[in-house]
Order: sequence, then structure tokens, then C-alpha cells
Amino acid sequence: MKNEINIGLLGFGVVGSGVAKILQNHQEDLRHKLGASVGIKKVLVKDLYKKRDTSLSSDVFTSDLQTILEDPSIDIIVEVMGGIGEAKDAIESSLRAGKGVVTANKDVMAEYGRELLELADVNNCDLLFEASVGGGIPLIRTLEDGLASDRISALMGIVNGTTNFILTKMKHEKMSYEDALMEATELGFAEADPSADVDGIDAARKMVILASLSFSTEVRLEDVFVRGLKEIRDGDLELAEQFGYTVKLAGSARKDEDGVEVAVEPVFFPNSHPLASVNNEFNAVYIYGDAVGETMFYGPGAGSMPTATSVTGDIVAACRNLLLDVNGKRPHVMQYERKVKNDCEKYSRYFHRIHVKDEVGVLTKLTAIYSAHGASLATVVQDSDKSESGAELIFITHKISRQQHLDIANELNETPEVIGLLSHYRVEGE
Repeated sequence: MKNEINIGLLGFGVVGSGVAKILQNHQEDLRHKLGASVGIKKVLVKDLYKKRDTSLSSDVFTSDLQTILEDPSIDIIVEVMGGIGEAKDAIESSLRAGKGVVTANKDVMAEYGRELLELADVNNCDLLFEASVGGGIPLIRTLEDGLASDRISALMGIVNGTTNFILTKMKHEKMSYEDALMEATELGFAEADPSADVDGIDAARKMVILASLSFSTEVRLEDVFVRGLKEIRDGDLELAEQFGYTVKLAGSARKDEDGVEVAVEPVFFPNSHPLASVNNEFNAVYIYGDAVGETMFYGPGAGSMPTATSVTGDIVAACRNLLLDVNGKRPHVMQYERKVKNDCEKYSRYFHRIHVKDEVGVLTKLTAIYSAHGASLATVVQDSDKSESGAELIFITHKISRQQHLDIANELNETPEVIGLLSHYRVEGE
């Protein structure tokens, strides 16, 4: 039996350095749990001469991937490079070289996860990706192992810490979007280019991974309906609070006999909903199982050490499989054919904020539009205190299809008495 397992670490940024720190500081615990030591043999970096705060010796670092892949003493590759192109190529090359891979790369796994998992199966290798979703929250392992006996029907949650931090600051400290984003950037929660976060793309990629695992079917990024923070208008958060709601950028996925629906969008949550109280950079995910019912997972969704903890957990799992000679023995075959719902099959409640001309009969005309599209209204509020700019109508519907919502929105915008549909949101809860 092996008494030493060697790691090839690809990348030494925020997460990579955190992984190295955990492996170095927890050697005694790892040896106790595995019966073998786990050490970093080589680290791939772009700049060999960059000053680094680490106790790793300088000869561990290399800028040549091939020296790592061709080293027979390296057992497991840990990819924390980030990006898509080079990272995907590195994962493919590692698997073809017969080395198990641990990755934190949500972008690669969302875009190419299925083909990479198939490649891992062909080469009898592990491909583990716990840290790709939820930072330090063990979501992937829960879905693959803890809830393996259950049938997951839906999941919903906050899976992007940057946007949750921004919305928290906007609600509780009345910051502008721009100021909240600036603070998130200064604290390291947002990248220099935050578009993937604030436009919902980061969360969409994570939902692709979670939905594919939960429903054992192929879910593609193109299947996800995406709206970002830029859809939020001035006054929307205050209106939400007025009606007893909190706005969160949330991911949701559901599966029934009609197929799968996945979305990322700003959502109105009742203040009584547990997700409404998840603040700052924290993530939380609700999972609905036929047998277990509702379960919720909460924790830090980003950061060096939380993410590194998930990566290291996968390293331990890969090491254990290697020592037991069962690496690559878990097949990744999807159980169900891909079947995606259309907009006529997706149902929810909706909040509509409409800017209208302050004229007699406008309310009656607009309610007639909803009635004509088969939509009933749960809440109707008119605010005519807008002086010369007109008035605002607030409508909250009972459950309607997304297609009904879109048709109503189109007709409202074509109605002469309507100045514009200012904003609209899906409303969670009955």
C-alpha cells in the first residue's frame, strides 16, 4: 500500500495557495485519516520569479505542464487555474495521462462537464469538483452521496456571494448599486470585471452543475433563463420591503413530468423565507427531496480558505479512492434524456411595476389586459402621487406561466396609456 501521495497543483492564486496551506498544516490529520502522507510535488505557475508568501521550496514551482503530466510519481492533479481554455486542456491532458483530477472550475464544469466526466470514465480516473459550487458548502458530495437514495424534485438558492453582498448593502445600508459594487471589489468579493457575477452568468453556471447532478440529466447553459442585477430599478428594493419581500439574485431548478426548468434572476422572497435573511457574501441552497423533504445548506460561498477546504476535501476523497484502488469506479451516466420546459410550462407569481398616465380609466383598462390573458391579480396598488410624471401601478399576480407574463408585458408596453413597464420580478411563495 502506498504511504505517500503526490499532488500536482495547477495554479497558485488565492485558492491554490490556500490548498497548499491546508495540506502543509494538516499533515498529521491527513496521515491519520488516510494512512499515508499527502504532499505537493509540483506547482504550475506562469511566472517562476514572482514573490510568493509560502514555505514551499522554489524548486517545486514550474511553468511547464508536461513535466507534471509526465512525472509518474504524481498521482493526482489539482486544477485551480481559473478560466476555461487552458484549464479545460489541462484537465483533459491529466485524465488522458491516467491521473485523477480535482477542480474548482465552475466555468469548465458547466460548459464541458459531461464530456470531461465521460473522459474520466474511459480512463478510469476520478474527476471531483466540489469547490465549483458553494465555496465551503459540501453541496456536490451531498447530492452524489448523502441524498443518493432520494429523488430531487427542486432546488433553489443564493449561489453567488458577490451579488448577495451588493444586495445586502443596498437594502440594509441604503447604498447605491455602484457604491456597493465598489466595496465588494475592495474587499475581494468582486473581480475587476464583475460582469459574470452581476449579470448572473456565474450563478447560471453553478445552477447547470447542480441541476445536472440533482436530476441526472443533461442541463446546458443555454437552458438557463438569466437576468442580472442590472434589471433592478431605483425604488424596487424599497417597494419590495413595503410589500413584505426581500430581493435576492437566486438560482432555481425544478423537474417534473414536463421536463426541467432552470433560472437565475432577481426574485421577491417573503421576509419570512429563510433565504431572505441570508446576507453579505454567504450562500444558501434549499434542496427538495421526495423522501427527505426540505433541507437547507448554508455557509461562505467564496474566499480562499472556504473554497480551499472544499478542494482539499476532494483531494482526500481522491486519495482514499487511490489507496483502495477504486478510483474511477463511479460511472457518470445520465439517467434521463434531456427535456427542457418551454415558457408555457413554467409557472410562478409575478410582480409588475407599471408607469402609466394619470388618467381616468387606466386601471380598468390594464386589469382587462391581465384578464384577457387568463391572469388573476392578488394585489393591486395605485400610487398617483407622481405629479406631472404620471402614476405607478403595482400588480402582483397569482400563478401564471412565464409565457403569459411575457405576453402581458408586451401588450402593456404597446398600450398608449402605459409609459413603461418599469420592472418585473418572479415572486416566490404561494
